[in-house]
Amino acid sequence: MNKRAIVRKIIAKLTDDMALSLKAARTAHEEATHEESKAEDKYDTRGLEAAYLAGGQARQAAETEKAIAAYESLALQKFTAKDPIDLTALVELELDDERTFYFLGPVSGGLEFTHEGKQVLVITPQAPLGQNLTGKKQGDKLKMKIGGLPVEYRVVSVK
Repeated sequence: MNKRAIVRKIIAKLTDDMALSLKAARTAHEEATHEESKAEDKYDTRGLEAAYLAGGQARQAAETEKAIAAYESLALQKFTAKDPIDLTALVELELDDERTFYFLGPVSGGLEFTHEGKQVLVITPQAPLGQNLTGKKQGDKLKMKIGGLPVEYRVVSVK
C-alpha cells in the first residue's frame, strides 16, 4: 500500500470533516442570533444553547484544521521487517486468521477509510494499541486485553 496515498486520503477525510463542522457552526450561529431565538423569559435558553453549539463546532473545525496541518507536514518513514514500529508505520495485524490494517498517525485516531479495498484505521501512539505496537517488529506477537478478554495479535507486516 502506498503511504502517500493513505495520507492524502486522511487529509481529504479531515477536510470533509472540517467543512461539515464549519457548516454546522454557521448554522448554529445563525440560530443563536436569529430574532426568533431571543429569550421570551428567563427560562428560555434556545439562543444560548445554539451559541454554545456554534462555539463547540468552531473549536472542532479549528482542531481538525490543526490535524490537517500535522498530516501535510508529516515526514513518512520507510520500514523494513527489522525496523521497530513507530509514527507513520502502516501495520498489518492478524488476530484469529483475520487481518487488519492500522496507520500510526500523530493525531485523528479513530479515523477509518478504505484504501485499495482494505479498511485502514488511524491510531495514535497514545492509544492503547498504538502504545503496545510501538517498538514491535514484523513477526512479533502482541498480547492485550480487549473488553477484559486477552487477545494475541501477530504483526504480519510493517511498511
